Order: sequence, then C-alpha cells, then structure tokens
Amino acid sequence: MYFNIRIKLPLYLILPSARIYLGQYFKGVVEITGTWFAMLTAMIAGISMAVQGSLNAVLGKYTGQMEATFVVHIIGSTAVGIIILFGLGKGDLSNVLKAPWYAYLGGILSVVIIYGVIASIPKVGVSLATTAIIVGQVSMALLIDHFGFFGLDKVAFTWTKFFGLVALALGAKLML
Repeated sequence: MYFNIRIKLPLYLILPSARIYLGQYFKGVVEITGTWFAMLTAMIAGISMAVQGSLNAVLGKYTGQMEATFVVHIIGSTAVGIIILFGLGKGDLSNVLKAPWYAYLGGILSVVIIYGVIASIPKVGVSLATTAIIVGQVSMALLIDHFGFFGLDKVAFTWTKFFGLVALALGAKLML
C-alpha cells in the first residue's frame, strides 16, 4: 500500500546506529513514504506494544487481569472516539454494517490479545512474552499471506520465509 503522507526527518533519527554524521549534526533529510513509512509505523507499533503490555500488567496487578483488559479497552475506545469526533479519522462509519461478519471478530481477538499479554508478562517477563507474541504473530501472518485468508491478497510462502521463522523461533528458545 502506498501512503500519500510525506514526513521529513533528519537521517540521524532514522538510522541512529549507523552513526553517520557530517560535522557535529547531520543536516541531511530523508523523505519517508510508501514502504519506509509503513515500516516506521510498524516499528513504533512494536515499541508501543512492549510498553503497553508492561503498563497493562501493572494495571492487572491492581485491578485483576480481566478487569484491566476491560479498563484498557474503555480507555482505548474513548481515545479513538475523540480522534474521530475531531475529524481525524479518514473512514466512514456509515459503512460499518457492510463489512463481512468475520471482520468484527477483531474486537474479540483484541480482548484475547490484551488479556494474554496481561496474564503472561508477570509470569515470564516482558522480553519473553513479547518474543512469544512475535513468533505467534509471524507464524499466523505467514499462513494468512499464503492462503489469502479474509479476502486478502495471497503472498507466496517461500523457503526463505520458513528459515526466517525457524531462526526467529530458535532465538525465542534462547531467551528461555
């Protein structure tokens, strides 16, 4: 998917580990569009998931795991509602009933995800829980891509992807 949004960031914010500087500060600017924007967005989402899981686990200690799941969804729904009310949403809620029935299962899966994170982090820690989540996500994503579940475009499963998944799972095992 191509994004029309164009964001200009200093290169040192995008590639801090590269340590590429011209003088004291690098003045170059990189325009992030398309795949780069999507990958940056995904990376921010991943960072947010680790922080969110930690915060949700703390809340769960005080309220209970299922109760924390409820509170988190109320807060998230309120935040998104405010965003939509301010006109920052790009969609059209009048089309909500046109979606196929299975599209609504995302709400139920959200409860499974949040509860699973809240329940697992106190027992195994943030890094191991997050690693297990990632292995599960990538495994399911490969199946969804390969078979084109939910009407999505098919993306062929390759041996390279298989070995990447195996390496990811072995890395997860090393974290035990």
